[in-house]
Amino acid sequence: MAQSRLATFRALHSADQPLVLPNAWDHASAAALLAAGFPAVGTTSLGVAAANGLPDGEARTRDHTLVLARLLGTLPGLLTVDVEGGFADEPDEVAGFTAEIAAAGAVGINIEDGRGDAGLADPGRQAETIAAIKAAVPDLFVNARVDTHWLDLATDTTLARAERYRDAGADGIFVPGLSAPADIRALAASLDVPLNVLYAPGRHTVAELAELGARRISTGSLLYRHALHSAVETARDVRAGRPVTTTVPSYSDLRRPSR
Repeated sequence: MAQSRLATFRALHSADQPLVLPNAWDHASAAALLAAGFPAVGTTSLGVAAANGLPDGEARTRDHTLVLARLLGTLPGLLTVDVEGGFADEPDEVAGFTAEIAAAGAVGINIEDGRGDAGLADPGRQAETIAAIKAAVPDLFVNARVDTHWLDLATDTTLARAERYRDAGADGIFVPGLSAPADIRALAASLDVPLNVLYAPGRHTVAELAELGARRISTGSLLYRHALHSAVETARDVRAGRPVTTTVPSYSDLRRPSR
């Protein structure tokens, strides 16, 4: 990975405005977002899983995630990849996989400590995994996801987990489900690495999150879910004989994928 690309990605987390990071699920969505002027895109594990007929969060999309990273790594933009919990139990195995993600062209990853129905990973073990990743790929931006709010579990441990992951080498902290303004402000003020929050329509704006101290704002699966909704609604309009007025890319716009 070129050091300049990592430096550019890091700088996006300390700019005047937070990094708004849209999340793609395939080559076309990522290419369109980059063409729209977003300097970086992430992937959405839900979008990747659902597009392949698989459940999210069950470590069943390892190969799909790597294939997608290799596709998106050819695009003229910065890429960070959602690797769920790392698709392995042993820290060295997770580190090996993330090295493959970096070799594909990614400048960063998200790695979560949620384990679905099993609750949260042991924070010490998760810290070992983060340290192994940074040892294997020092130039990879590791965004450590803390799932206390997402799973509604013991949210008073959020800061303790975040600090442990930071001490292990995490470059940023992602707390999906964190939405109360006071909680966002307090956590952002307590951390010396960028805080990433998940955009929640109707709850806040980018300007409000910036004022609270968030440095990165992800869309998660929102764009994928909106795309599915739009597709179904358009099909219903066609069937019902209603006019389809939405402006969309033409066939010729998408016929030859950009790289």
